[in-house]
Amino acid sequence: MGEILSFWFFATLSVGCALLSLFHKNVVHSAFALMGTLVGVAGLFLLLGADFLAMTQILVYAGGILILILFGLMLTRPEPEERKLGRIWGGIGILGAGTLLFVERVGDKPWFVQAKDLASPEPTVREIGLELLRRDSWLFAFEFASIILLAALVAAAFIARRRFNREEIE
Repeated sequence: MGEILSFWFFATLSVGCALLSLFHKNVVHSAFALMGTLVGVAGLFLLLGADFLAMTQILVYAGGILILILFGLMLTRPEPEERKLGRIWGGIGILGAGTLLFVERVGDKPWFVQAKDLASPEPTVREIGLELLRRDSWLFAFEFASIILLAALVAAAFIARRRFNREEIE
């Protein structure tokens, strides 16, 4: 019973925050509603026993990507035509058409899997962490990615602090 309630809680959180993100007039509020959607998806990953994916979802998407979106919102001028209802319904129409195409392609496959047919969830974080840090495996790529991300952060801070003359902006 607890798993069913947890599923419905995280599913409602994900879909509700996604709709709020889509239809809210304030872009910053929409970004925070997106955070609720991403946390809800992480909760669904936890229910499936995918602990590594859940923590990656929280750290990378709800943490990193959402911060980049908020910085982007703060550094750009708002455009009044951006949040028109016609554009939102156009996006929903495109998303609906894509969903219909997806359903048509996988329509002959079963949609639901019985719980008894699933393997029992096992924690994978330790094995994945050890695999990432082995010298002959992913250690170099892991450290290289961290250096690239640090350089991007320093560059973004430099660009954000740059001062402009009024003549350059207009």
